[in-house]
Parts: sequence; structure tokens; C-alpha cells
Amino acid sequence: MSEDRRRPSLAAAARLALIVLAAGCVLALVPRPARAHPLEPSLLDIREAAGGGAALRWKRPAGATVLPLTPYVDGCTWTGAPQRELSSAGTVYVWSAQCQGGLAGRRIGIDGLAQTRANALVRVVYIDGRVFEAAISASRPWVEAPREFTRVDVAHQYVTLGVEHILSGLDHLMFVFGLLLLVRFVTRPLLATVTAFTVGHSITLSAAMLGFVHVPTRPLELAIALSVFVLAAELTRGTSGRPTLIQRMPWLMSGVFGLLHGFGFAGALAEVGLPDGEIPFALLSFNIGIECGQLVFVAAVLAVWTLLARRLSPPVMRLTAEYALGSLAAMWCFERGAALLG
Repeated sequence: MSEDRRRPSLAAAARLALIVLAAGCVLALVPRPARAHPLEPSLLDIREAAGGGAALRWKRPAGATVLPLTPYVDGCTWTGAPQRELSSAGTVYVWSAQCQGGLAGRRIGIDGLAQTRANALVRVVYIDGRVFEAAISASRPWVEAPREFTRVDVAHQYVTLGVEHILSGLDHLMFVFGLLLLVRFVTRPLLATVTAFTVGHSITLSAAMLGFVHVPTRPLELAIALSVFVLAAELTRGTSGRPTLIQRMPWLMSGVFGLLHGFGFAGALAEVGLPDGEIPFALLSFNIGIECGQLVFVAAVLAVWTLLARRLSPPVMRLTAEYALGSLAAMWCFERGAALLG
């Protein structure tokens, strides 16, 4: 009998049940903010004025983290208290500063950002009309306004943002993990399946960022959770009997659901923003970052799976992974469904 058709022993099944139960308890105890991966972006817009002045506009969208976040510009002095404006889109603070010598070369950042999982976009408009935009995050909560800047800076910023987004997006990573289980880590179908996922999410990411399509956030998050659940359900069917369409052509599921996940990537990037005049290049850089992060994750899973397979029963490992993935996806579906109805 082949390894794929062997069933775990009763003792192994009991251990499996305990592992799944323990995993469920751990997930239930994880604080709610740690379960999600949304970038909670804000925008700090700074515009140079004559005589060393600067006008600042600090926008925090509705639903952003409640932790205190305070923008700063090294060497500048606030010339008045900020004015607060409220709207359905969020909260905006407007105030002015004095920056002798201009903004070039100054460090600009957000105090408190390092303690969050949020991202922000810093936009600096120089008095001569040049515009510099940079994404900052918890890992690098500041940026230096350059005296001169190139495409290399844009590429670095958006590749980094793409890597951070995919690696902090547990639902996206679990879908990729499910794809690895679906093709059973076999190289040729693995390459085709991952490539199809890449093509799928690249199409919708580009279409959404260029303004051709818009998908509401909450229904999208629920749909992404459902995609992980459907994949987990397919995995538990096993290989007995006639193979299903998805088992015969795993790249088909990967490509179709990749279209869905691309809207999720676009939602995060749209909130952070793209630099004027460099939209295609920044979009390409962000996509490259996503692919780099995805490849790092795939390599890590393959390495860990290979090491564990030397000590544990592969059928038990597969069954544990499949049901743990399904349980996690079901939890996301209930959570996001409740948020959508609420």
C-alpha cells in the first residue's frame, strides 16, 4: 500500500486530536489584533513654504490603531497647536512648523509606530515642486528627506513593503501553505501552482491599483478566509477514488483564488499610496516584494517539512496540517462574517 493511502494508527490519531485541540486553544487565546494583518496606514503630508516654513497635514484613517502616534520632523519647531478635523474617512490634524534650511536631509517619522503593525506614507513636497514619498512601518518608523533621490529609493521602499505585507498576512501565507500540501511538495506541479497564484494576484493587484476595479474590504476579507477553507476542505478529501478537477489541475484553483488575494494586496497598497509619476514602477516593486516574501515562506516550509518528516510520520503530519488549516480558516470565516454582519 502506498504512503498516500496509509492511515495513521489509532495512537497517532489520538495524538493528532490532541495537537489540533491544543492548537485551537492557543489560537483562541491569541489577542485579536495579532490575528489580523491589515496595514493601518496614515498619511503625513509636509509642504515646504517660503522662509523656512512648512505646512503639515497628518491624516489617520477610521479604524486605525488607537495607540498614540505623533509625527515629528527633526530640527523643526511647531508654530502653533494642531487643528483637528473629523470625517467619515478618519481624523486629520493640520498645523505649521518652522524648519530653517528647508526639509532636505531631515529625519521625518512617527513616534509610536514601532509599537504597532501599522504603516504610513510620508509625502514631502519641496518648495521647488519636487515630491518625495516613502512608506514607513513598524520596522523602520522614520525616513530621511533626501537632497537627491532616484528610482532605487522607490524600489527599495516598495519591495520592502511588499515583503512585509505578505509575511505579516497569515491568511495569504496559509493559502500558499495549503497549495504546497495540495501538490504534495512535488517540484514540477509546485512551480506551476505557485506561478498561477502569482499571475492571478498580479492581475487583480494591478487592475485595482490603476482604478479599474474596486472591492469592499470586509466582504473581501471574508472571501479570502473562505478560499483558505475551501482549499483545506479539498485537502481532507484525500486521494482515494477518482481525482477531482482541483487535484488534477491544482494550478486552476491557485490562479482563480490568486485573483481574489490580489484584491487583498491592492487594498493594503491603496491605503499606503503610490508615488506620483512612479506608479507603474512602485507597483512593480511592491509585486516583486510580495513574490520575494512568498518564495522565502515556501523555502522555509519545505525546509521545516523535510526535517520533521525524518522524525514524524508523514501521514500524521499531513492530516494534522490539513485539519489545523481548516480549523483556522473556519475561525476566520466566523470572525469576518460576524464583522460583516455587525
